[in-house]
Amino acid sequence: QVQLAESGGGVVQAGGSLRLSCAASGRGFSDSIMAWFRQAPGQEREFAAAITWSGVSTHYAESVKGRFTISRDNTKNMVYLQMNSLKPEDTAVYTCAASWTRFQNMVREPGVYGFWGQGTQVTVSS
Repeated sequence: QVQLAESGGGVVQAGGSLRLSCAASGRGFSDSIMAWFRQAPGQEREFAAAITWSGVSTHYAESVKGRFTISRDNTKNMVYLQMNSLKPEDTAVYTCAASWTRFQNMVREPGVYGFWGQGTQVTVSS
């Protein structure tokens, strides 16, 4: 069992930055693929970024590539999402998730993630 808790959301002006954190408790964190998904009001949840267990490989949605950076610290059981050059369309609830899949081509699929946090709200004003 893994429990995930996000923090760091808030309100920021367009062009600004935020850093989201996800604290994981439980066993097996260092073997997991960790991801951030987001869901805007009235829209389906969408993949934002993922990072493999070693941190060597990262994956990004096209909409955030070049602006967001995902990282992890396995010694602290933490995952981070640094968000720069934020846009109003980035407004959403951001949720971290954990998976033990070994298929990196599946990291964008929410169905491979068995554990989810509660989410943190990010609001970008224009």
